Amino acid sequence: MTLAIVFPGQGSQSVGMMNGFAGDAAVEETFREARSITGTDYLGMAREGPAEALNQTVNTQPLMLVAGVACWRAWRAKGGPMPAWFAGHSLGEYSALVAAGAMRFEDALPLVRLRAQAMQEAVPEGAGGIAAILGLDDGMLGAVCADAAEGEVVEPANLNSPGQVVIAGHRGAVERAMALAKERGARRAVMLPMSAPSHCSLMAPAAERLRARLASIEVRRPAVPVVHNRFAAAFDDPARIREALVEQLDHPVRWIETVQFLAAQGVDRIVECGPGKVLTGLCKRIAAGAECIAIQDSGALDAALSRG
Repeated sequence: MTLAIVFPGQGSQSVGMMNGFAGDAAVEETFREARSITGTDYLGMAREGPAEALNQTVNTQPLMLVAGVACWRAWRAKGGPMPAWFAGHSLGEYSALVAAGAMRFEDALPLVRLRAQAMQEAVPEGAGGIAAILGLDDGMLGAVCADAAEGEVVEPANLNSPGQVVIAGHRGAVERAMALAKERGARRAVMLPMSAPSHCSLMAPAAERLRARLASIEVRRPAVPVVHNRFAAAFDDPARIREALVEQLDHPVRWIETVQFLAAQGVDRIVECGPGKVLTGLCKRIAAGAECIAIQDSGALDAALSRG
């Protein structure tokens, strides 16, 4: 089988999300290392919340990076193989780059915290919104956003799976688009617990701040190729990797095309490495012939490894 490992991003967090790895040495050591780098007890936050703190972008993003890397290290510590490909959904791309050896964990963690701060500060608290639109014909989404904008920004942000798209922008425009999408046949429209409108043009100032910080971060050629959301392609050149990370912030996450790319390379087993199983569900809908597994706790990790 050809293996890809994928990492979830913001939106997969929940209070207690790492409890299933209690006692795992690799996981606990990764969280200790994160605390020594940043001074923040991310393991305590993951275990105890509160949810309001967990859902703040400046907390969620570093925490999800640590969680993804911790799960990856647990996979390797128990004999899990290196994959042929890595990918990550939005923020998860940073976990993928760490796992692939393109970025050091001690560099990635402060970088992601800066990314989160830049995103939060790009749009005042409460001014932005991000929502999932379910069951709407994908071809109608552009018109829905255009009709709902009324001089504000609302744009497709995450192209997650057929019939499941996330939109982002000014909160009022997002709310209008949610109502209009339901009028035009969407099954559901749900505001998401995220405090910054990711992957839309409102994030342009944050992208420029990220560009400046990335210039001082060492990025190496990945040992295993990482498929980037912005282009649904993998790059060896560190300069191209940096540009993919910058442009990711104010452009849509092309997850459908990312998984289709993996399938086209012969990937037939996809392991989601991190809290929750959001990507596993999406991947099953995109790559119907692939085996998709989430290893969100020690039991799931052991079961995945026992299946070869």
